[in-house]
Amino acid sequence: MRPGLWLFAPNRDSAGGSAWLLESSHGNLLIDIPALTAANLLWLEERGPGRIVLTGRDGHGRCRRLQQALGWPVLVQEQEAYLLPGVQQLQTFADELRPAPGLALLWTPGPSPGACVLHVREAGLDGLFCGRLLLPVAEGRLAPLRRRRSFHWPRQLRSIDRLRAWLPAGSPDWIASGGGLGALRGQKVVGDGAALLAGLDTAALAAMDENPPLA
Repeated sequence: MRPGLWLFAPNRDSAGGSAWLLESSHGNLLIDIPALTAANLLWLEERGPGRIVLTGRDGHGRCRRLQQALGWPVLVQEQEAYLLPGVQQLQTFADELRPAPGLALLWTPGPSPGACVLHVREAGLDGLFCGRLLLPVAEGRLAPLRRRRSFHWPRQLRSIDRLRAWLPAGSPDWIASGGGLGALRGQKVVGDGAALLAGLDTAALAAMDENPPLA
């Protein structure tokens, strides 16, 4: 996608969602779980040590088996740790966590109870891995969507407001979603992330009919 950033093919075990690998100065970061295939495992093993970050229950895939194969620790928001019985080296956080300089996790409930985002700002990188908090809706556009599996729509909108206040001014440069990327029409990451977030009218979305069509 860009230097040090890879996108895996859609994963049926994660409802067709997208998993990413980022090479940071603190090692490899696997954001959500790709398909458990021999090719993916071999490729990840060749990358060297790393850690797994789960942005929500829809991205867990076959986490236990992949973690067993790689031996990488797993970071997950504490409300969804119970979904991962038997996973070794499981690390949890509550509200936010800064596991290393330039890396920050924020709890953003709404898509699922333990949804979170990962902000990376280091060594020329300024990106946000938003999980299912924002989903592709058109070329160059991400937005919150109320889906059948959504946990709590009003909290999802409040999480977006909180995220905007939490991020540094003018950040992020780009956003990577954990959902299916087909609506982006060939794009993978969405640029001008700070402007995209600023342009989301959460108040208008909250004022809409409380029972809109579900995506």
